[in-house]
Amino acid sequence: MDPKAPQLNLRREVGLTGAVALIAGTMIGSGIFMSPQYVLLAIGSPGASLVVWACCGLLAILASLSYAELGTLIRESGAEYIYILRNTGPSVAFLLIFSSVMFVRPAGVVGIALSFARYAVAPFYADCAPPELVVKCVAATAILVLASVNCLNVRFAMSVQVFFMVAKVFALLVIVIGGVTRLIQGDVLNFEDSFANTNVGINPIGIAFYQGLWSYDGWNNLNYVTEELKRPEVNLPRAVLIAIPMVTLLYVLVNVSYLLVMTPAELMSSTAVAVTWGNKVLGSWGWIMSVAAALSAFGSLNGTFFSGGRVCFVAAREGHMPDILAMAHVHRLTPSPALIFTTVISLLVLIPGDFQSIVNFFSFTAWFFYAITISGLLYLKIKKPELPRPYTVPIIIPILVLLAAIFLVLAPIIDNPQIEYLYVTLFIFSGILVYIPVIHYKLCPGLLTRITLFLQLFLEVAPADKNL
Repeated sequence: MDPKAPQLNLRREVGLTGAVALIAGTMIGSGIFMSPQYVLLAIGSPGASLVVWACCGLLAILASLSYAELGTLIRESGAEYIYILRNTGPSVAFLLIFSSVMFVRPAGVVGIALSFARYAVAPFYADCAPPELVVKCVAATAILVLASVNCLNVRFAMSVQVFFMVAKVFALLVIVIGGVTRLIQGDVLNFEDSFANTNVGINPIGIAFYQGLWSYDGWNNLNYVTEELKRPEVNLPRAVLIAIPMVTLLYVLVNVSYLLVMTPAELMSSTAVAVTWGNKVLGSWGWIMSVAAALSAFGSLNGTFFSGGRVCFVAAREGHMPDILAMAHVHRLTPSPALIFTTVISLLVLIPGDFQSIVNFFSFTAWFFYAITISGLLYLKIKKPELPRPYTVPIIIPILVLLAAIFLVLAPIIDNPQIEYLYVTLFIFSGILVYIPVIHYKLCPGLLTRITLFLQLFLEVAPADKNL
């Protein structure tokens, strides 16, 4: 990159309302409408499933508070990537960005897009499962639409996020009110002996947490866009403390409502829990829940795109990705090359995409790097206590999060080893085969420079500087 080239800055457009919407609006997505049956299937009993949902929320709160301290210490966008880069070094950070860009982020986008598509087409296939090709075409359309929105304007993307957050919170409140009505009527048969048949084992607990934590994914979204957040030292922890407890309470109450309305067998056999709930409670108006679930997933997908493009952007700025991905549009000031790249990879992952497998392997990979990130916070607390900290958490909190992350990574492997987890691990460490020649020894062909110049002119982008 030419050091004399004009530099652009991404604007600080995200205030407290936008910050809360970015966290809550991304968290409340497909998971709460699709994961409850998988949590119950893994753990085996209604009572234990509610405990899992509450514990997932608690873990998300503790992890996000730890990230809030990191975000006010290292005021750069990029979340795990930038924290690992600053604390652990470039080689481990590259392994993260390699697996994140090539699998974790696109898998998150695809998982949410698939759930959006299933709910969006459900009213048209009331008596049968929708064709897989139709579902994937609708998912691809959603990905392309939201990629365009995020490329056009940051403020518009945030307006979309706030609108859909309000809509999805309203939808969840409808489910909660329906459950409260059943509770008032004394219809609590499904909660009798609610802990019977609980699967008490390392693997079922780990898988149940994977499925539950999928619904909480997005708790760290604000750390990806720290440089675009107004007053991050104040708004980052404040947004976390507003958004995540609110989402946790809603999730637990929604699951209580599901279990009041449906028997465990009905819930586990449902392919669209919210639709089944809507048909039983709202009757002919049950289709409303299908629309609400689709809108919820759409809003979550928007938030995932908003933050996901910033990961590529920051990694390219640090020299771990092609220079073109560290550029912003000269007029719109959006990281459009990074967003376009994320879109292309997501569409490729969509082709063989399977929702449940995506969730399990996404969670395994994500918590592996969360553990490394939290270890970095503990290192800073112990070795560098003199660093200025606008916000801090007691050391016991990151310790608990680290122990939980280690459990989530090791539990499925130790109790019920599957060859797929070995493949995922090998994929993560295969990044070193790219890092050594391309990044460490900089064996980049001159052709890459010419391609960068061509794309820079074609996309009307220029190098963007940090906004600190």
